[in-house]
Amino acid sequence: MDYVDPKNSLNMPEMADTTLAMDFLVRVKEGVRNTAVALTETFSNDARTLLHHQLHQGIALHQEITELMVRKKWFHPYELQKQYQLDQLSANKTVDISKMKLFPDDTTRKGMFDRTPDEHIGGNQA
Repeated sequence: MDYVDPKNSLNMPEMADTTLAMDFLVRVKEGVRNTAVALTETFSNDARTLLHHQLHQGIALHQEITELMVRKKWFHPYELQKQYQLDQLSANKTVDISKMKLFPDDTTRKGMFDRTPDEHIGGNQA
């Protein structure tokens, strides 16, 4: 099977979009959590004001990403069966990709360079 053939990349752009969106959502959630922790540990009023503002921005961004993903049917937070099906599809696709022979068996780099890696060491260094 030729994995470079475009017919074998059917639906890959959409799958990449969903993966990137979910990764973005998770990272924004981490940022909100970290900002909330920092807010509780900060004494300076100026720093607290800044963190409070950043926390609200993070929450708004999380909501925006979630709404986009729900609208595109990439995320089903209230329909667990549909979300489970999406997660299963993603897991199966990951397993399929892991089984692909994407690289040659012989991955030695010998013969790929005009000289061996050790030739430039020693000898003619000024």
